[in-house]
Amino acid sequence: MIKQAFNPYLPSWEYVPDGEPHVFKDRVYVYGSHDRFNGSTYCMEPYVCWSAPVKDLSDWTCHGIIYTGREDPLNETGKRLMFAPDVVEKEGIYYLFYGLDTSDTISVAKSDKPEGPFTFYGHVHHKDGTILGKKKGDRQQFDPGVFKDEDGQVYLYSGFSSTPEVIERIKKKIQKQGLNIDINISTTGNLVMKLEEDMLTLKSEPVPLLPGVSNSKGTGFEGHEFFEASSMRKFKDNYYAIYSSVNGHELCYAMSKYPDRDFEYKGVLHSNGNIGIEEKPSYYYANNHGSIVEIEGSYYIFGHRHTHYTQYQRQGVAEKLKMNPDGTFNQAEMTSCGLNKGPLKALEDYPSYIACVLMSKQGACKEDVSMDSSLHPAITQDENKEAYITNIQDGTVIGYKYFDYQDVSQISVVVTSSLDCQWDIYTGNKKVGVLDIKKCDSYTKVTTKVCVENQVNDLRFVCRGKSVLKFKSFSFN
Repeated sequence: MIKQAFNPYLPSWEYVPDGEPHVFKDRVYVYGSHDRFNGSTYCMEPYVCWSAPVKDLSDWTCHGIIYTGREDPLNETGKRLMFAPDVVEKEGIYYLFYGLDTSDTISVAKSDKPEGPFTFYGHVHHKDGTILGKKKGDRQQFDPGVFKDEDGQVYLYSGFSSTPEVIERIKKKIQKQGLNIDINISTTGNLVMKLEEDMLTLKSEPVPLLPGVSNSKGTGFEGHEFFEASSMRKFKDNYYAIYSSVNGHELCYAMSKYPDRDFEYKGVLHSNGNIGIEEKPSYYYANNHGSIVEIEGSYYIFGHRHTHYTQYQRQGVAEKLKMNPDGTFNQAEMTSCGLNKGPLKALEDYPSYIACVLMSKQGACKEDVSMDSSLHPAITQDENKEAYITNIQDGTVIGYKYFDYQDVSQISVVVTSSLDCQWDIYTGNKKVGVLDIKKCDSYTKVTTKVCVENQVNDLRFVCRGKSVLKFKSFSFN
């Protein structure tokens, strides 16, 4: 029996951001970075791979560690971190393209299976053998995206293109860390290049593709210029360049009839703060990275969300997209059901961490060091890797989208609470019940009767009182 699917789509203890989804044969595989819970920076774990049958997007299998990067000659210490990868299949071989931390190059590993394990293969290089990124005048390479067209030609996309303010911040951080790194960060967008049959040699030199902040005037990309996370897809007769914009939280896209030129900005696909669907953020937001995949005739956008008061514990999320007659997509709303085929059933227990709305009385904000975490709730986990929502206070809003309500008469929550308090329960704009929660030091189930119409709607809890709570799960009837 097919289970229901949630967001995040992987287990609550897994942190695989920057997801590049690909369908190989009858399974969808997700390749991404790998964060560590309580990690001190991005991508502290080696690459893993997860996959699911195309007919059951709730049944994810972990294939374990697929690549450590220790074989890479540029990984001198064997401990360098690996950032967002991408994978392409060519004549039965699977090639994994990746970049090492603080690197300006692109490395490649290969395997005869989509789930690996992968072994080091080489570095992308110019025709004269010079590694791309090492020749005078080369741009910094970053977040490689790789795409095989229908004629077999493979294209490589790369680039990090920031704003002058962010570049200055990065330079100061490098100086503070005492690193001897000469960074050459662009403000002019990303690059595209063709690869030879060996998948390493440049067939064509890198040329600009999408504009950055310094060359976007009059292009239509203004306000949504390229930042990072190059990814390419083709559906029907259109090519789709998916990328993270300078706004950080959003995945945008552009369309063209060609894979290497003439792209027009079309809009936002996903925001991990739900910005664009709502005027103000309804979840704690920061960088985003992902792409589109077609599965069984439906389109999905894969991205990631942030947890634990930091950008270093990111979890993969996915939402369904609807293609318009002209090939465009509308922005996907953040939901709890994600890859589920329709709303969740209001009939069973659910973990609290599938919340898609989470904010304090002051609202949600950017997830970074400037936020005062004492004022805000967060999704985190305990020593047994069980996830829960912590630091719930007066005015905290926790929301879930969407449920199919049928004859629901009561709702229960499992919480701890430092003092007595109340939680108002809403579906849509209607208050449907109140939970009276008493002081409890261990997890306690609290139940109340509700009056909910038989319909598809959201579920929101709003805390009232001076208590501080942890929230583990909720259930219906």
